[in-house]
Amino acid sequence: MAGITELSERKMVILKAIIQNYLETGEPVGSRTLSKYTDLNLSSATIRNEMADLEDLGYIFQPHTSAGRIPSDKGYRFYVDMLMEEKEQEILELRNVMLEKTDKVDKVLKQAAKVLAANTNYATMVSAPVNSRNKLKFIQLSQVDEEQIVAVIVMNGNVIKNKIIEVGETLSNEHLFKLNMLLNTTLNGMSIEEINLGLIAKLKEQAGIHSQVISDVLDAVAEVIHVDEDMEIYTSGATNIFKYPELSDKESAQEIISAFEEKQQLAELVTETLASEDSHGIQVYIGDEAPVKTMKDCSVVTATYELGEGMKGTIGIIGPKRMDYEHVMKTLKTLQNELDAIYYKDPKE
Repeated sequence: MAGITELSERKMVILKAIIQNYLETGEPVGSRTLSKYTDLNLSSATIRNEMADLEDLGYIFQPHTSAGRIPSDKGYRFYVDMLMEEKEQEILELRNVMLEKTDKVDKVLKQAAKVLAANTNYATMVSAPVNSRNKLKFIQLSQVDEEQIVAVIVMNGNVIKNKIIEVGETLSNEHLFKLNMLLNTTLNGMSIEEINLGLIAKLKEQAGIHSQVISDVLDAVAEVIHVDEDMEIYTSGATNIFKYPELSDKESAQEIISAFEEKQQLAELVTETLASEDSHGIQVYIGDEAPVKTMKDCSVVTATYELGEGMKGTIGIIGPKRMDYEHVMKTLKTLQNELDAIYYKDPKE
C-alpha cells in the first residue's frame, strides 16, 4: 500500500487513533488525548515525538498554534487504503475458510448418504445446505481491470458469491470505497424482497455519476441471492429398492430409480421439507402423502440439519411402507446431530 512502508507499526497505530478520534469528535487531537487510549500504552512524550514525525511526513497538521493535530488529505488516504486492505483481507480469509468447510461438508455428506444406505438397507439422499433466509451480509467491490469490477457478495451463513461486472470506466479506490460504504450501510441484513424500487432509486441518486454501477451491482445481487437452482444432492442405495417385492415390479422400481438419477423430484422433496413449519424435526410421509408422486408406494422419512445463519439441508430415507420406522428415526437423529456438530452447533435435544 502506498505510503505504508515509510511508517513504523507504532506510527500507523497513532495515526489511525488520531483519525478515528477526529472523525468522532471533529476536534484537533492532542498527545494527552491519545495517551488515554488503553491499547496504545505510550507516554505523552513518546506520542508527541511520533506525532511530530507524522506531521513532517505530511499525514497530519496543526490547524493553529497550541492546537492538536488533524488528518491531512494524505492522512485520510492512508486511512481509507488501510480500511480497504483490511476488508479485502477479511474477505479473503473468510473465503478460504468457507472453501475449506465446503469441501469438508461435501465429503461428509457423500459419506453420510452411503452410511445411511448401508445402515438401513433403504435408498437415501442428503442435500447440500442452502441458504433458506437469503439475506445480504456484506458486499465488497474491487477493481479487476480498467473496465471490470468484481462484486464479492456475502450472504447469511457466510455463503460467498463472486460476480464480474462490466463498468466501462476506471473507478478510483476512493470511488470504490464510497460505493462500498453506500451499499453496505444501506443493504446490510436485507433480503432481495426488501430491496424495492424506492430504495434502488435512492441508492442510484446517492451514487451520482456512478448510478449505473449501483444498478449493475443490484442486478448481480438479485442473481446470486436466490437459492441455487442446481441443488447438490448426494444419493446412495437406490438399488436397495429391488430388495422389497412390493417395490420391485418393473414400473415402480424404474420410477424410483429415475427420480434418484435425475434428482429434480428429490430437489422438490427438499424444497417441500425446508418449507414445512415442522422443518426442524423429523417428518414421515406415507404413500400418497409424499411430495414426490413417483414414491406413492413408499414411505419417505426426512430430517433437516442446520449449519447456522439460515443454512439448512435435508436428509431423506426412502423405503417400503413396512420400513423399520424406529430404527430409521434413530439413525436420522444421530446423523442430524453429527452434521450440526460440524459447525460446532449444539446437537438437537
